[in-house]
Amino acid sequence: MFKVFKEDIEVIFDQDPAARSYIEVILTYSGLHAIWSHRLAHAFFNKKLYFLARVISQISRFFTGIEIHPGARIGRRFFIDHGMGVVIGETCEIGDNVSVFQAVTLGGTGKEKGKRHPTIKDNVLIAAGAKVLGSITIGENSKIGAGSVVLKEVPANSTVVGIPGKVVIRDGVKVKDLNHTDLPDPTADRFKAMEKEIAACKTELENLKKERVN
Repeated sequence: MFKVFKEDIEVIFDQDPAARSYIEVILTYSGLHAIWSHRLAHAFFNKKLYFLARVISQISRFFTGIEIHPGARIGRRFFIDHGMGVVIGETCEIGDNVSVFQAVTLGGTGKEKGKRHPTIKDNVLIAAGAKVLGSITIGENSKIGAGSVVLKEVPANSTVVGIPGKVVIRDGVKVKDLNHTDLPDPTADRFKAMEKEIAACKTELENLKKERVN
């Protein structure tokens, strides 16, 4: 248990250049508080003390702004950066060395029963505001771009962006660090194509008007 707690602290120093000291991390990092609270709540959940587990998770949510259902399974070295608005569902399974940013949702798509939340494999990064919904799997070493909505399976070593999320990089090796400020945007590309088509239609319409006048 103490080894896991130590790893939870060390991963913050690995991932966050703003972390300066152990005392600062332990006292001020809400993501760390949420993870520790979840590990306690999950232990009670496994003992079928569901009410106590939910009470702990709700108290944690009140103080941290991060909601993790006590039934969710979370691996080692899980890192939540900033964290406000993060939601992780009951049947979600998260592997080792996973990082998520603020406003990420790992949720369901409706009122389905059984496994209804995502499975996140090892070494995955999910950027700010991304939504991963349904009983799908995000493969190892993959990255989900900020604001993406992912509804389908993502293979290993992939980068996904857009609404709905689309794989834009898959080369069979570990994906390089994703620049959050310079992401491909399939939606914007489609709008640009539509603007070109509209401009072409306007030009053709003007030519037809001139021919009628002549």
